[in-house]
Amino acid sequence: MTKHDWTKEEILEIYNKPLMELLYEAATVHRKYHDPNAVQVSTLLSIKTGGCPEDCGYCPQAARYHTDVEGNDLMSVQQVKAQALRAKSSGSSRVCMGAAWRNVKDGPEFDNVLEMVRTINKLDMEVCCTLGMLTENQAQRLAEAGLYAYNHNLDTSEEYYKEVISTRGFEDRLQTIDNVRKTNVTVCSGGIIGMGEEIEDRAGMLVALSTLNPQPESVPINALVAVDGTPMEEEKPVAIWDMIRMVATTRIVMPQTQVRLSAGRTQMSREGQAMCFFAGANSIFAGDKLLTTPNPDVNEDMEMFKLLGLNPMKPFTKKSQPKTVEASESELTSLGEKPKWTRPDHTIERNLAAQNK
Repeated sequence: MTKHDWTKEEILEIYNKPLMELLYEAATVHRKYHDPNAVQVSTLLSIKTGGCPEDCGYCPQAARYHTDVEGNDLMSVQQVKAQALRAKSSGSSRVCMGAAWRNVKDGPEFDNVLEMVRTINKLDMEVCCTLGMLTENQAQRLAEAGLYAYNHNLDTSEEYYKEVISTRGFEDRLQTIDNVRKTNVTVCSGGIIGMGEEIEDRAGMLVALSTLNPQPESVPINALVAVDGTPMEEEKPVAIWDMIRMVATTRIVMPQTQVRLSAGRTQMSREGQAMCFFAGANSIFAGDKLLTTPNPDVNEDMEMFKLLGLNPMKPFTKKSQPKTVEASESELTSLGEKPKWTRPDHTIERNLAAQNK
């Protein structure tokens, strides 16, 4: 049974274990719940860039900072479809669309995003969005359009959060996650390390994520990419050992979650990334950019996969999610039918969580 009452002290004890012991434990947990040779490849697409009114200290898309990011209006549905097809041909099974908004506003732009979701869904790909804060109604409309996941990162611990952003509260982020949970859309929520936080803050972020019930289906672990013109431009790159420890600890604390090795991979060697996969990371973002920051070329990633014997994961096949099909895949295959994917129903878990409050 998944543990939902982790404390900061317990997580720090895991994080600070001797590295070889930590890696062994994390790899053991990973193999219990996941295929150790399967890694999901996702593509992150900035459908609306720049001009954000927020003051996130790490973000080059904030309108108040002077960076080299060139803003653009919302992409068209056809442009997004073309990018999704390109991503699919390169091995991606998920497209995550990001818009530099503080919150979603009802109107023509949101209607266009809904059409983008429907369009990519028809390509037999997982669709994820990160659009800022959502209301319950907006989350439901995205669900009805076929959205598979919604990304809304906590960024860091509640205690350190005010050092990173002042224009949105930590509780605002939790509320958006709660609004998504009222639908059948899965939750993707993680954070960034290397923003000047202490190890205790990294543990605090994992406490906040792991005590959600249910836990997020996906947790991105990002290393800060310091961008000139942002308040965090002087921060030093995160040591690869910190990333390995963070990935391993996340895997142990949230065993069934997909752990995403996200921003900062251009600063990591293949050997470092391999240790992250061994420690439990089973998802990456491919493509030359993550919204606006650099990312390894997809051909480099495929070469790395070949060297490590890793296989790109097919969409909708993650074993970490509760089974919601009426028959197993082998049973359906024997009948000559294609397995039909449905999202997990978390109603029972939500009710139990409400009773325990």
